[in-house]
Amino acid sequence: MARRMPYKAITATGNQFEFDFELHPETVEPVHVSNLLTALLQALDHEIGILGRVGNGDVLQALAMALAVRTRVLAGGSEEVDTLVRGLVTTALASASAQAPGNMAPDAPRDLH
Repeated sequence: MARRMPYKAITATGNQFEFDFELHPETVEPVHVSNLLTALLQALDHEIGILGRVGNGDVLQALAMALAVRTRVLAGGSEEVDTLVRGLVTTALASASAQAPGNMAPDAPRDLH
């Protein structure tokens, strides 16, 4: 059975998004994964706060590019690493936000990142 990592993101406006991420079998330390995810999201919030209104597409493009850069600096064959990264992204995107109290409806407009 795959290990899972629950995660809650709360936006500046108080909207909550709860996830139950499936972890890769070779994940060493789920706490580190959670801490890194929180740090990345906080860095995004900080930068968006400085820049002002930023398009969602711009944020997603920057994240995709950061993932591409990080993927290339890892040791290992690029095809092997590419396969791993694509699988991780697919699995993460499949982890739907739980419909817990306080969560926004999936079709609600989201002005804040």
